[in-house]
Amino acid sequence: MDMHFLLYKFILVVVIFAITLLIAMYSTYAERKVAAFLQDRLGPNRAGPFGILQPLADGVKMFMKEEIIPNVSNKALFVLGPCIAMLTACMTGVVIPWGDSLIIGGKSYSLQISDINIGVLYAFAVVSIGVYGIMIGGWASNNKYSLLGALRASSQMISYEVAMGLSIIALVMMTGSISVKEIAEQQAGGHWNMWNVCYQPLGFLIFLICAFAETNRTPFDLPECETELVGGYHTEYSSMKLGFYLFAEYINMFISSAIISTLYFGGYNFPFMNDLGLSHNWITVLGVIALVIKFTFFIFFFMWIRWTIPRFRYDQLMNLGWKILIPLSIANIILTGVVLYFKSRF
Repeated sequence: MDMHFLLYKFILVVVIFAITLLIAMYSTYAERKVAAFLQDRLGPNRAGPFGILQPLADGVKMFMKEEIIPNVSNKALFVLGPCIAMLTACMTGVVIPWGDSLIIGGKSYSLQISDINIGVLYAFAVVSIGVYGIMIGGWASNNKYSLLGALRASSQMISYEVAMGLSIIALVMMTGSISVKEIAEQQAGGHWNMWNVCYQPLGFLIFLICAFAETNRTPFDLPECETELVGGYHTEYSSMKLGFYLFAEYINMFISSAIISTLYFGGYNFPFMNDLGLSHNWITVLGVIALVIKFTFFIFFFMWIRWTIPRFRYDQLMNLGWKILIPLSIANIILTGVVLYFKSRF
């Protein structure tokens, strides 16, 4: 295999991993600033100008805190839980096309770590493994509140994965592919009406709601419901193990925003991109910027919802998942099938 290709892939992995951690770190800052804005407060403003160094201060605090492992816990699994949560969160981004290809020295280099033809299935598989990190951590703590939070998390994520998977089936029926790259390329055309959200608005809405539940974000943050469970599945965690769980949530939020942007909002494609008359590399750079703008909006939307809508009760959470979203997903599949049938006939 070409050594230049391997070196490029290694650099791409390191860059995307670093950017992922940086976005997750500054999402904590953005969350506090958005909350402060919505509540007419200032938010972080001490560490650096406008509090811009607050995430670094929080990171140092996490590293410097005393690490406590309860005597009654299963120590191996107690350490393994946050590691799985962090690992699976970082693995999902390898199938996302962060831009088109760059032409360097006459060779084309894709801005996607791995272009596998089952990228959508891979993303779902890795996300479903993430629940083990939460479940193992909650059980290994040997704390009833942690265990209850872990049980809530596992049942919530499994329930909403069904509706999320069914919403994607309709998209796959329409696009004829389960490759994330191919789905992004099919939305290229220089106009926003080529985006899948125009053809699958119900599927997008279901996917978006399920993304909130999968990332344990308000109003679906029942697994770490402070008013009932102290801190949920990470009650007994401290130091950087707690930091891993919190970081994994923000990484999942970032990756979910990027997947939504890619599957439904054209990914790195943007309106009138074919009419600019620029070189291929410049179009690629502008495409990366367009994708950044799209997923930044959805990250803000996650935060906006958190500080606007109150938490559901657990029975409401399950009713929404099983009695509303799953029937709507099945109806969307049937409707998509009918439309595609008549489209092929006429």
